[in-house]
Amino acid sequence: MLRFLPVVLGTLTCWAMSWVVTPALAQNAPRGSECLAMATRPPLAIPVSLRRTAAKADEVSITYAGHSTYYIDTPGGVTIATDYNGIYKLDRIPDVVTMNRAHSTHYTLYPDPRIKTVLHGWGESGQPAQIHERIGDVLIRNVTTDIRRYYGDDAGGEMVKDGNSIFILEVAGLCIGHLGHLHHKLDESHFAAIGRLDIVMVPIDGSYTMSLDGVSEITKRLRASVVLPMHRFMTPLSDFMTKIGKDFEIDQRSAQTLTISLNALPKAPTVIILNGV
Repeated sequence: MLRFLPVVLGTLTCWAMSWVVTPALAQNAPRGSECLAMATRPPLAIPVSLRRTAAKADEVSITYAGHSTYYIDTPGGVTIATDYNGIYKLDRIPDVVTMNRAHSTHYTLYPDPRIKTVLHGWGESGQPAQIHERIGDVLIRNVTTDIRRYYGDDAGGEMVKDGNSIFILEVAGLCIGHLGHLHHKLDESHFAAIGRLDIVMVPIDGSYTMSLDGVSEITKRLRASVVLPMHRFMTPLSDFMTKIGKDFEIDQRSAQTLTISLNALPKAPTVIILNGV
């Protein structure tokens, strides 16, 4: 038995060392972000017997309300509405709303006063929005991108720096991203700041935001397990499916709500099209 001891100790040492996060990004990561920590952690092979198991994983419900607004209901009872403008809403008041300033279908300056937390994806006085808030059982953070100017807002001028935010919600072990009104390709610094995503909501209009080629490239690069299309307008869903290629399964549903947990993520990357998209 003793002759096997060095091998066992060596294996355990390598396993323990693989959990140390050394990249500079991890050192600068927002405190408490599991999605960034896991994205920067070296690949780890965990014996089957040691993998996390649970009798029942916490479930998150994601409901399509319209345009680019999804409602996310957490296991702890927090409701978040994305790109909230007061028009596309459900039968309940969200606790938290995120907004982007592209134009009026993505924000409102007069939200329902019963909403406890309003998060703007743009900053004030030329400074980028910096959001890192834990509300109940969800951590909400953002990664800024630039946006084109809208009609009547010096539309021919330069892009508005940091005028859009990609919001990342970390809850129940899931990393959920909403790309917002994305107008340009993401570089490596964006991908590093986003970290791991399990579920990503992507605009597929192909004109007001990015081309279908561009958004399909980003979607593939993010490697999320679930892709939820939004901001579709008249774009045929088949066009998006063709662009995204054969790397994704297609799951078109009659339901408006997706209920999912970390343990229930599809094994193959899947585009899930909820009713109304």
